Amino acid sequence: MSEFDEIRPYEEGEMKQAFEELLADRQFNVIMKGFAPWMPKAVRNGLLRLAFKGVKTPFDFQKRFMKPVVKHIIRKHTDGCTFDDRSLSPLTSHPSPRYTFISNHRDIVLDSAFLDVKLIEAHYPTTVEIGIGDNLLIYPWIKRLVRMNKAFTVRRGLTPKEMLRSSQLMSQYIHYAVTQKHENIWIAQREGRAKDSDDRTQESVLKMLAMGGDLRELNIVPLTISYEYDPCDYLKAQEMQQKRDNPGFKKSRQDDLDNMKTGIFGYKGRVHYHCGTPINQWFDELKDLSRQEFFSELARRMDTEIHRGYTIFPANRVAAGVECTEEERAAFNAYVDGQLAKIQLDNPDIPFLRQCITTMYANPYRNHQAAL
Repeated sequence: MSEFDEIRPYEEGEMKQAFEELLADRQFNVIMKGFAPWMPKAVRNGLLRLAFKGVKTPFDFQKRFMKPVVKHIIRKHTDGCTFDDRSLSPLTSHPSPRYTFISNHRDIVLDSAFLDVKLIEAHYPTTVEIGIGDNLLIYPWIKRLVRMNKAFTVRRGLTPKEMLRSSQLMSQYIHYAVTQKHENIWIAQREGRAKDSDDRTQESVLKMLAMGGDLRELNIVPLTISYEYDPCDYLKAQEMQQKRDNPGFKKSRQDDLDNMKTGIFGYKGRVHYHCGTPINQWFDELKDLSRQEFFSELARRMDTEIHRGYTIFPANRVAAGVECTEEERAAFNAYVDGQLAKIQLDNPDIPFLRQCITTMYANPYRNHQAAL
């Protein structure tokens, strides 16, 4: 276990110390003060310690602290988060295997958090460990909090040699987590989010997973996440113009924080999850392919499963220019106008930005139709 210390989540015996260090963090206390500015720090931390009593594992922490927070976000910032029971029931009715969920990526924080809540509600015996990029672990309190919440670290911005070592270590850890710790894993199908929602599995992700052992033992399940509205759509469009106008543009740490905050507290409409077919059934069919052909075909089939699982909302049909009502068209155009008004650029190219946002909503529809 010690070989994974630099990336793994906290273990049972480490939770209490991590919690005390969190409460002692100045920046964390500033954040908590914002929720109850009238409450003295000593009282607030005392109540948190009382609530923490009996929490021994990251799974305990999720059920005690994160589940109510995420359910509050669902109530306040969505029109409901649902899981296709027909796709989930084969997994929950046979919970002995653990699964590696590979999904399209909509929100940095909530993609896996919503999945955790749905697994708990379905009485699955555990949730998921998640891979999160260290570029988002901007402050020590964030890193500490996500490690308490079953997150392992994905290192970014490495040299090719460092990337190889990091990928090998992460792959070995994922295999260890599934086969020895009996945990589920959630990981995005690509590094970062697809800005235009044209969700495609990077073969490099699958190759990374194969470094640590037989892919079959990971029980990989393609998972589709559908958001009716992406609260970060205008930020993505804004970044597209910035990169168009300045090819060397890179987001700042503050940009990453703004994306996290907007994604959590922005309006998402309806959210739906759908499990595709576990990929182990394909391996015998692909056994005669070369290594490169194998990963290419595996990624293609996973994309088809993910695209087939989309929930298509009126906004997707309007954006794709297919049959819809006048009311649906007017509602989507009004929504896009509202999002465009939030963009903060000195020289906003409105036609370009509008096309960027429209494309984000059209691509899921187009990919869904192609998959069908």
